[in-house]
Amino acid sequence: MRCDHTRVADVEALVARIRADHGHLDVVVDSVWGGDELAQWGTPFWELDLARVAPMIERAVTSHVVTARLTTPLLLDRDALIVQVTDGDALYYRGNLVYDLVKIAVARLAFAMAEELHDRRVAAVAITPGFLRSEAMLDHFGVTEATWRDGAAQDPHFAFSESPAYLGRAVAALAADPDVMGRSGGLYATWTLQERYGFTDADGSTPHWGRHMADSDFGRDHAASARRFVDGFTGPR
Repeated sequence: MRCDHTRVADVEALVARIRADHGHLDVVVDSVWGGDELAQWGTPFWELDLARVAPMIERAVTSHVVTARLTTPLLLDRDALIVQVTDGDALYYRGNLVYDLVKIAVARLAFAMAEELHDRRVAAVAITPGFLRSEAMLDHFGVTEATWRDGAAQDPHFAFSESPAYLGRAVAALAADPDVMGRSGGLYATWTLQERYGFTDADGSTPHWGRHMADSDFGRDHAASARRFVDGFTGPR
């Protein structure tokens, strides 16, 4: 069903149809983004086009609040699950001020929702994929899901990418876990959930973006960035 998640009326119509057809929800997975043409990669924040900032926040964060506000009444007291899809499982800088802001905000939304939902039998978590072979990324490299490995010639990191099915199977594993409430409020990665639940990607592989990152200069830079942030909270006063 077509739905613009920045428009309250659209989401209300979606929820009304779900209520009429099914009466309830068991799982909500929110991966709304829509900021590709708004992200100003390579532009320092003091040179950003401010006209593109608010729309990016609206699409990538406000849409998640709207969707959660309107769908959660269909989840309450049902042993249900809300999943907020973000980018990254640590507090490193994501290369662009506004992109970094919205992706951290989405993870924080899951935590805040979990705090309010813990007595209503609804778990809320954030999940990040690794290097995701979305339709847009396949188009970017000029490959298909059948030929995706050819994209590694342009970017060696792409050899460690994962299909959207990997994320879907991570969500399914969480939803089927009778102890999922014990994970509520957390931020998880597809590869760490794979280690716990044992699912595979669509081709039977088990991509581990975290291990690849740890072995790369790119990943080490991210780890150093995350430490700087954490040290700002936990260091000497």
